[in-house]
Amino acid sequence: MTKFAFVFPGQGSQAMAMMDGFAGNPVVAQTIAEASDALGFDIGKLMAEGPKEELDLTTNTQPVMLTAGVAAYRAWIAAGGAVPSVVAGHSLGEYSALVAAGVIAFKDAVPLVRFRAQAMQEAVPVGQGTMAVVLGLSDDDVRAACTEAAAAGGVVEAVNFNAPAQVVIAGETAAVERACEIAKGKGAKRAMRLPVSAPFHSSLLKPASDRLRDYLANITFSAPQIQLINNVDVAVLNDPAAIKDALVRQAAAPVRWVETVQKMGADGISKLVECGPGKVLMGLTKRIDGNLVGDAIYDQATLERVLSELK
Repeated sequence: MTKFAFVFPGQGSQAMAMMDGFAGNPVVAQTIAEASDALGFDIGKLMAEGPKEELDLTTNTQPVMLTAGVAAYRAWIAAGGAVPSVVAGHSLGEYSALVAAGVIAFKDAVPLVRFRAQAMQEAVPVGQGTMAVVLGLSDDDVRAACTEAAAAGGVVEAVNFNAPAQVVIAGETAAVERACEIAKGKGAKRAMRLPVSAPFHSSLLKPASDRLRDYLANITFSAPQIQLINNVDVAVLNDPAAIKDALVRQAAAPVRWVETVQKMGADGISKLVECGPGKVLMGLTKRIDGNLVGDAIYDQATLERVLSELK
């Protein structure tokens, strides 16, 4: 039998009508209703109708993406899908993975990620921080560009190692723009700002980490029922307190996605299934490890196809 992993996408994979492909699936509908109850507003209406500006607000996007990932995973299990050997999530997606692994109750996770989003957004005033993607340079060259740019003033760091020659940087706006120009001078194919409202995963988010630590102190975590590889250490943890600590650090530390996928391959995983809207992680999988098969469950049709392939 194929040894497979489920991976959950993060912020940026949201889209209007993102769950319409699951229309009529009672498990998905129930999960969306549960999230709406936890938040006190109709999250299903926001997913289906927008407006897009509201959907793209960090404080909405994070609970929306969590709900979408968990809904798709629950639909998989309800349809008779096997439990994956491993789970992981990209940035915010790690919270969906934690729910799937039984670490956090979904009803606790929904307000948690909304709080996380607010804490991250409020850590740096809007306009003062940003992110950019650098394509076509090695990790070391991107780090060097950041070091050079920061030497002229300001914070800029490599924060998302998404695929070979695809690194996201974050920090103070002027320093990020300077690092983009330096990266182009080093031969980057592209270095462009991303449409985000905060420098996520940079050290500037330390105030958000501190607030998250206080919030998490009041939430019950359980030992995972499925092996989960975290972003910040590329490690499998079983102790609930250690898992909380890793989540706290994750907010202001790089997402080590390349190493996460490589670890899965080294541990005998042969297929990665992206669970939730979009196919971003599926595309990254091919670039990280050519031996891994990437697939995605983002509607009822893809769920049934993957189910038949893995039975």
